[in-house]
Amino acid sequence: MTVQSPPRHDVDLMVIGTGLAGMAAAAMALRRGLSVALAGAPGESLFASGLLDLLAVHPVKDGRLWDDPFAALAALAADEPDHPYAKLSRPDIEAAFAAFTAFLGEIGLDYHGHDGKNAMVLTPVGTIKHTYRVPAGMWAADHGIRRTPPALIVDFEGFKGFSSAQIAQTAGIFWPGLAHARLPFPGGRPAPYPEPMALALESPTYREELAKALSPHLRGREMVGFPAVLGIYRTRETLAALTELLGMPVFEIPTIPPAVTGIRLKAAFEEAMARMGVATFFQKLVLGVRAESGGFACDVGWSAPEAEVRARGAILATGRFFGKGLVPHRKGVIEAVFGLPVVQPASRSKWHGERMFDPAGHAINRAGLATDGRFRPLGADGRPAFDGLYAVGAILAGHDWTRQKCGAGLALATAYAAVEDFAGRR
Repeated sequence: MTVQSPPRHDVDLMVIGTGLAGMAAAAMALRRGLSVALAGAPGESLFASGLLDLLAVHPVKDGRLWDDPFAALAALAADEPDHPYAKLSRPDIEAAFAAFTAFLGEIGLDYHGHDGKNAMVLTPVGTIKHTYRVPAGMWAADHGIRRTPPALIVDFEGFKGFSSAQIAQTAGIFWPGLAHARLPFPGGRPAPYPEPMALALESPTYREELAKALSPHLRGREMVGFPAVLGIYRTRETLAALTELLGMPVFEIPTIPPAVTGIRLKAAFEEAMARMGVATFFQKLVLGVRAESGGFACDVGWSAPEAEVRARGAILATGRFFGKGLVPHRKGVIEAVFGLPVVQPASRSKWHGERMFDPAGHAINRAGLATDGRFRPLGADGRPAFDGLYAVGAILAGHDWTRQKCGAGLALATAYAAVEDFAGRR
């Protein structure tokens, strides 16, 4: 009996990881005319808020918020020269955001922001979040927070984890006069989860019913805020139609994860990658890699190889612990695909401080891969481990992205820098 070999794909670049850093790397590579294969299990995408942070908090221990993210970046680079941002120039960061938001616009997800200034949106608890680029559905909130016109916050009966009353009360400190209303969801069905709500609101019938129910609550109001459920596959159409029906600006407020905002990104990205000719292996892993003359041979599958990808270069965008790019063991943390050395505390006893909410954070949250200035991960000898291998996003050492509010910016900017370096070597 003849055993058939797995199908083989020959590409310029293998992107390992399908979170935001992997998405960005694939999009940037296509923009440069590279052929791409992409593999990963994109579970973390479902937790995405849709917001694209650059840098909002520095120093973390002081909790200082910045309106100008580039001034924050300069301060960060001076204080933390080992931070990945310290390897990047402002023009490259701006180019990365411009390229990725243009790509998102092409696949139906519009983004907005200020030049050289962070925008502001509301959080699910009514506080302010500072971020650099904002989905179109949340953009009007920035105007509202800055100018505080009379506005209404809406939620729905049975919807879990989102209270318009709480948001209005908390945000009333900086946005006085916010009103709130709780409505039955159109169609008379219970609405505990955001995904079926978002799909329903893609229907004109449901939108018209919602607008009619809202009408008595809109007297004297100039804006309306909703939980982020205004469509998944037709967000542009849903937002425009509801804005027209209500006759005033509409904005979304992120919900607790897993959220529609993450589903939107995942769905639009996966459809675009297949349409653009990428060899996609969603919900598949790179089970083994062999460095060969001129590149890498990657075995891709779930429990056993299902395809072989041969690539001239590879970008490692597997994230940290949630993405399983880094795996903790009793004796330390290991990198899961290439076995690269991980920068980490000397012992497990040093992973965490004594206080859970230590203002300085925990040392384990800065574990990751050391790289050279071109984002090539270093081996034990301090030199690039493999020719043509790059590491981008959360897997890099020296940052605490959740506390510094820089995860998306780090993903986009490092992916851009890695792809530009690789493309320049062709």
